[in-house]
Amino acid sequence: MKQNFPRIIVELMQERGINQLQLSEKLGVRQSQVSNWVNGKSLPGYYSIKMICIKLKVSADYLLELED
Repeated sequence: MKQNFPRIIVELMQERGINQLQLSEKLGVRQSQVSNWVNGKSLPGYYSIKMICIKLKVSADYLLELED
């Protein structure tokens, strides 16, 4: 997950036309957290993953690249 998550989150943001600040506001997290995800410095916790799935309307399988 770690190496692919930054690419996936950036793609989702681009597809939806939102920036890091807008995503952080949707998720109720600090912009610095989103920046860390985008830059591969950290990964979101369970709650943030759940909120990303809900707010961006994607499955956890897609977000975490669990599909075959």
